[in-house]
Amino acid sequence: VQLQASGGGQVQAGDSLRLSCAASGRTFSQYFLGWLRQAPGKEREFVAGISSWGGGTSYYAASVKGRFTISRDNAKSTVYLQMNSLKPEDTAVYYCAAKNRDYDRTYAYWGQGTQVTVSS
Repeated sequence: VQLQASGGGQVQAGDSLRLSCAASGRTFSQYFLGWLRQAPGKEREFVAGISSWGGGTSYYAASVKGRFTISRDNAKSTVYLQMNSLKPEDTAVYYCAAKNRDYDRTYAYWGQGTQVTVSS
């Protein structure tokens, strides 16, 4: 599967953004999908994930829980990350990624990343 992330930008603290990640291929629904981010000088970290098929289970990093929401639209082969109440520490390159199975430890497919910059 090929992933294409979009929706990043430069915003003020407290603003909202919605990231999108469109996928190619006809088996989109079978993938576990995640959003990860990497800030300058820091390691890449998990942000949010959503289970395969109906997406009935979602997962969040503690730092974004209650502010970010991950969702998927299998008909559009797209996963979203709604980001509210953004903080300067959310500044990073955001990547969408896919696992072949929900329980896999690593992501098999990666998008190219989209920059999110939050100023105070």
